[in-house]
This record gives sequence, C-alpha cells and structure tokens, in this order.
Amino acid sequence: MAEAHPVGFQWVIEAKARGAKVIHVDPRFTRTSAHADLYVPIRAGSDIAFLGGVVNYILSNERDFREYVLAYTNASFIVSEGFEDTEDLDGLFSGYHADTATYDQSTWQYEGMSEPPAAGHPIGQGTTEHTTGDHFGAGGPALHGEAPHPSSDPTLQHPRSVWQILKRHYSRYTPEMVEAICGIPQELFLEVCEAWTGNSGRERTTEMVYSVGWTQHTVGVQYIRTAAIIQLLLGNIGRPGGGIMAMRGHASIQGSTDIPTLFNLLPSYLPMPNASAHPDLTTYIESIAGKAQKGFWHNAGAYIVSLLKEYWGDAATPDSDFCFGYLPRLTGDHGTYRTAMDMIDGKVYGYFLLGQNPAVGSANGRLQRLGMANLDWLVVRDLTMIESATFWQNAPEIETGEIVPEQCRTEVFFFPAASHVEKEGTFTQTQRLLQWRDKAVEPKGDQRSDLWFFYHLGKRLKERLSASADERDRPVLDLAWDYEVRNGEPSAEDVLRRINGYDLTTGKLLDSYLQLKADGSTSCGSWIYCGVFAGGVNQAARRKPWHKQGPTALEWGWAWPLNRRILYNRASADPAGRPWSDRKAYVWWDEGKGEWTGLDVPDYEKTKPPGYEPSPDAVGPAALRGDDPFIMQADGKGWLYAPSGLLDGPLPTHYEPHESPFRNALYGQQGNPTRKVYGRADNPSNPAPPEEHADVFPYVLTTARLTEHHTAGGMSRVLPYLAELQPELFVEVSPELAAERGLEHLGWAHVITSRTAIEARVIVTDRMRPLRVQNRLVHQIWLPYHWGAQGLVTGDVVNDLLGVSLDPNVFIQESKVTTCDVRPGRRPRGPALLDYLDGYRRRAGLTVETGTRVATVGEGAGVAHVEKAEDSR
Repeated sequence: MAEAHPVGFQWVIEAKARGAKVIHVDPRFTRTSAHADLYVPIRAGSDIAFLGGVVNYILSNERDFREYVLAYTNASFIVSEGFEDTEDLDGLFSGYHADTATYDQSTWQYEGMSEPPAAGHPIGQGTTEHTTGDHFGAGGPALHGEAPHPSSDPTLQHPRSVWQILKRHYSRYTPEMVEAICGIPQELFLEVCEAWTGNSGRERTTEMVYSVGWTQHTVGVQYIRTAAIIQLLLGNIGRPGGGIMAMRGHASIQGSTDIPTLFNLLPSYLPMPNASAHPDLTTYIESIAGKAQKGFWHNAGAYIVSLLKEYWGDAATPDSDFCFGYLPRLTGDHGTYRTAMDMIDGKVYGYFLLGQNPAVGSANGRLQRLGMANLDWLVVRDLTMIESATFWQNAPEIETGEIVPEQCRTEVFFFPAASHVEKEGTFTQTQRLLQWRDKAVEPKGDQRSDLWFFYHLGKRLKERLSASADERDRPVLDLAWDYEVRNGEPSAEDVLRRINGYDLTTGKLLDSYLQLKADGSTSCGSWIYCGVFAGGVNQAARRKPWHKQGPTALEWGWAWPLNRRILYNRASADPAGRPWSDRKAYVWWDEGKGEWTGLDVPDYEKTKPPGYEPSPDAVGPAALRGDDPFIMQADGKGWLYAPSGLLDGPLPTHYEPHESPFRNALYGQQGNPTRKVYGRADNPSNPAPPEEHADVFPYVLTTARLTEHHTAGGMSRVLPYLAELQPELFVEVSPELAAERGLEHLGWAHVITSRTAIEARVIVTDRMRPLRVQNRLVHQIWLPYHWGAQGLVTGDVVNDLLGVSLDPNVFIQESKVTTCDVRPGRRPRGPALLDYLDGYRRRAGLTVETGTRVATVGEGAGVAHVEKAEDSR
C-alpha cells in the first residue's frame, strides 16, 4: 500500500501514530513492511491456506463475535442433504463435471431452496464461457424455493448447518499446515491470529486491506471471500474501522466498474443479457429478482427500465419492450484475452484501445501483440505513443522475425487524449466516493477528452446511418444523443445529471434510487449513482473542509448509494438497534424519533424498526427483517457460505496456482478445478505437479509496482524525473539464490518461462526471503512490470513471461504468481531466443495439453481442455 498507494497510506501512518497495530503479509519486504509492526513473508499464491488457517483458529478457539454471527450471518442456515465438501471428495465439491470443468450447484443450496436460474441460464455443466458477473451482476444469486425462508438451527449444532460445515472444511488448515504450505513459521502465524482476533469484537475492529494484485490469481475471488468470512466471524463488516478495503490500481477504477468497461456488466452491476436466455425484458428481470428474494435487488425492474429510458429516450416504451432488444447479448467469453486470441484466429477485424496498454500491461504480451498485428485497423487513444500503438515497428517480435513491419496488416489510428487535468468530470475512488474535478488547463493541439471523442463519433455514426431503413441500425438511430455542448465539448456535468436520472413526468432531477420506477416514468444512467444531483446540486463537487463537519465528512464529495460512507452500516448496531459499544457507535435506532440515525447515512430503510417482522409472503425490501443488515443479499445475511454465485465452490479452498513447484498438500486436486485455461500453441503453460518436469522452472516469480512508475509506464517513462528515479528494469533475488545461480549484484540476469525470456539488472537483497515449504527451500524472485520499448527509459516486457489462465468467476488472469528459471547474463536475441525457449520446452516436455488437465482427482482426472485449431486469415 505504501509502494503503490502512497496517498492512501497516510491514513495507515496516522492510525499507527494513534496506537493501531499494522501487520503486512507479502512475498516481498516493501516500503509497507518497513512501516509495519509485524511483517509476514508468504509464498505467492498460498493466501487461502493462510486465511483458512485464521478461520480455523477463530472457530477452534471460539474467538468469533457470536452475537453478531448468529444475528447477521447465515451461520445457522441448513445446507442441502446432497452437499459433499472437499473433505469428502479430495478437493472437489459435489456436482463437478470434468468434461466441462464446471459445477452443477444444485446440491450446494440451502435446504428447501432450489438452484437459481442465474440470470436466465444454467450455471452448471457446459457453461465454461460464462462468468459470475454474467450470471448475477453484483446482486448475487436470487433465492428460489417453496419455503419463504431457508431452514435454520440457531443452536448451530445441526451437522449440515453452515457453521458446522465451515468448521469441518477448515479443520485441516492448522498452524502446522499453514507453515508447510505458505512457509510462515507457526509462531509468527499465531501472532497474527491473536492480534486479529484480539482487536475484534464489541469494543474493537480490524480492517483488512488488499491490493488489486490479490485478485490476479486463478482463485482471486475466493481470496477476497476468505477475508470476508474472517471479517464476518469477527464482526468487522459494516462497522467503523472494519471492513475490507480494496486498493484499486487507479484513481477511478471503481468508477470504471460502476459504469463499466467490463464486457459482462451493464451500469450499476446489472448483468449483461444472454443471447439464448433473455428473449425479452420480463425474462431478464425475473432471472434477477427471485421469488423468495429479500432486499433491493428485487427492484431490478426499476433499475433496468430507467437505464433503458436513459439510453433510448422516447423510443423506449412498453410497446417496444423499452428497447431491451437493442442491448448487446452475450454468447460466451468476450473478455480481453479471448478477444486477443480471436484476433489471432481472424475473428476480430477492428479494435478500440483506450486507457490500457496490453502490449506491455497484459499477460502474455506476445499473444497480445500478435493479435493486434492481425487486425485491419486499431484505434489507440492515449496521452503518449504507447507500445500498443507502435508494436508494428518496435515489438520484440520484430527482432525474432514474427512480425515484419512492411507486411503487418494493421492500420493504426492514434488519437492524442486529454489528461485528467485537461477535462472536467468525476473520479470514483475505492471508498465509492465521487469527487468532481474542474478543468485546470485547456488541452493542446489535437488532444481531446474521451467524452468529446465518443460524443462526436456517435454523432457521426448517427448522421451516416440517418437514411438507413435497416432494422439493425435502429439501436444507433434511436439513441438519445442530446447532451449539452459548449464550444464543441459535451458537458460532463450534463452527462452526470443523466447518470443521476430524471422524473420524466416533471422533468426534475431525482434525489434517490428509491424513486426509480419500472413503468418508464423515470430515467437513470446508473441506479447506484442516483442522488449525486439530489436537489439539483452537484453533490460530487462539495468540498467542505473536514474540520467544519463531522468525522464522516458527509459534505465532501458524494458516495454511492445515497452518500453512505460505510456499506451495511446497520450491522454497526446490535439486533435491538443499540450500538455494540459506545466507543464504536456509528448508526443506531432512535426510539423517540422512530428512525435510524448516527454519524453516517443509514444503509437501511430509515423508519423500519429493529423489531420489524415481515409478513410471510413479503418479498424485496419489505421482506427484510428489522435485523437483516445486508440489504442487497437475497436473504439479508452476510454469507459465510455461498450456496450460489461462485463457479468454483461455496467455500474458499486452497488450490495451488496454475503453475507451481509444489503438489497440493491438502488435497489430491491440485489447482482450481474450474479455472479457465486456453490450450493453444501461442499460450504454453509451465508444467506443475502432478505433471512431470516441473523442476525445469524451479523458482516462484511474482510481480508488482513501483511508486515511481505507473502501471505499464505510459504515463511515467516519458517524465524525466520519474525515469531518473527508476531508470532500468531490475529483478530482486535473495543472496542465497544469487549464490546458487551465480548472479552478481547490479549485473545482468535473464528470467525464463515457457513463454519467453527477459533480461534485467540484478538486485541482491534480503527483501526476497527464501521460504521452507513442504520441507524444502523455495526461492521467490520479484520483478516490476513498468518497462517497454517506448519512453525515455526502456526495457523488456515483464508480462511477456506470463501465460493466460483465469479465475472462472471474473476472468481475470493469474499474473501475480508463476514459475520460472533465472540465469546470469543477458538473454539471447533474435531467432536465437526462439531456439533457447525451444530447449526449455523440450526439457519440460511441453505440449498444448500441458496445464490443461485441470481435474486431478475423480473420474474425470486427466481430461485435457485444449482449443480446436483455428485457421488464421
């Protein structure tokens, strides 16, 4: 956090100055570690074993916050009799289909509940091309069943209660096992457990902070799930000083997921419609709002209809199904890696590239560059001439002869972009806080904002199609494209008003998403942002100093939804509505006023009393009890166990990374059995146990950022001061590894995987500690990934070392852990590099099937998931 998020880290330093204890868990000793009270080295990719050990410690020693757990989680709910755990099936859950590497989740459900249709299509066998967000958006799975509520046992003694399943599942995650898998000494691990549990409960809370790299694993979603389980068990969710803080990679990454750049989501985490499952709007809405569902996702009809009204205005009527048929439809995996492969296979002809630099910043950079080299046209908008715009003339493949500039078919159109100080608009940071930014200076020359570019592109497209009678052009022609324009620049404030939404019967701006309706009388571009223009005032532009308002600073910017600064803050009070402690009082029930009040905007219905009991047939918000704080969950509870919604299991389970030097010490199932793999010649995998020859790549490689550079380097390698501070790519190795491989401090070394070899300067440092794992020493090496061929300082592309294997829930790559070899001296160049790599591949026995046999136990063990050969055009 100090290295990659130094501005946010100031609050950690201030907390420490007031007595907070800071614990840092990381494979590498960093600037954060230097400020921590306790540094815990860990083997990259083993975090679930570590966190699972914390869960086991809590349960074995009864260190949970029992009142909170009983009232606010699903600990007492009973799971279906047919459910079998990883403890029963050697690392698999019940319902696994090896031929598709997917689960049938019907046995995972609560007793009396049936498997939800997952936004209209089944999520079991045969759907490897779909993600969780594709199924559910952010609403989680709906509840379906004849009973109005899941069966439960408040005593927690029922053998199929979530509580007992949780205890059995994590019983083997002992301190001894944590040490064997993670390389963390037992005494150090127990010190973490004691500190975490000792600082949780009625009087105290602990916050969990993770960086974006935690998601970049084939079990990345389950990493965060395990952290959530711990925080729920300890009563650290919905309370001040608690929760889980995700350190995003950029100032507005939260905003780009709220109003998404993701292929599988519509704004505000509504799922994108599916081509085969959603013939009409009614079917789509029913798939989100289940029959027995509590909470505000039951009102999804109001959210989607208001969005359609914002998109298509007068054309969106009940007779046109509100233009629902105009929305794109998912037919499978449309993620960035699938798209790059489709470029190579001749299925994608043109590409818009904004705000990213896949030639440097994405896994398997060679695959990305070869894909872009097979396009007809590529549009790049960026601040500088990044490698994704110049790959055709300076990619590593030029040297090897794989790309010939004179023969490269791709026509690149580069549009210079305006920076954030050259345009107005909002940033939405990790706290969900929208902050308005005024334009500081005018952009120079041809630099333009993204808003300008897309507004005028849309206007030109509409003009080109104006005479068309083709039905397929109606979605463009009917778009409501009437934003305010000043001197050619669309008004960002007007766009934000459209995002906020209007009452179309009065023309007034809405104040709250509670005003949205499903009858077409409201419009709203993002339902969670509804209220950012409450009272007709740009709430995101507020800048009242902290010392002139309360501790939650509610008049600085605006947080979605409805300016709530802590989500689920009803949980900061006990079931009767009283603060758990005076010291941690945050939101509570005011009996005299008959409403929830406190330091924050209550994340709950303001006048619903703590003792409220809904009628048996109630659904949606009306079905939430007075002590159901998790108002977006289908049952109103925090989920220790997920009966649906995660494609790789209802409980986080330790699996080894896709590429690992170790066998799974807990189960016969080696890796995530549902991970997404691409068995192709252009995406080879290093072997991992139980495959042979894993020793060819004996070391663990992890990557991260430097404070002085920004992601792929396009914004920092062109700046003299930053380039001078970090002028050259380097690799950090331990003194022990340096001695083992003959590496010299500040000399050259090259790092090798089955994808490529890259060279870097050697930094011999104690920051990379060897760890003892499964009774043998393992060395980890570290590389920053900011360099490429452009800029004042250049270097090899670190992400070229990585292959593409993905988390099945969100299709994010495993780029924070792989295996490698490291040798002294510079790498071979030109065709000699290809020969060098072929030697490694032969010794490792690599084929296109290596790494694709994702199931290693059960009847389907050994099934290879290899892609069919495609003819490149």
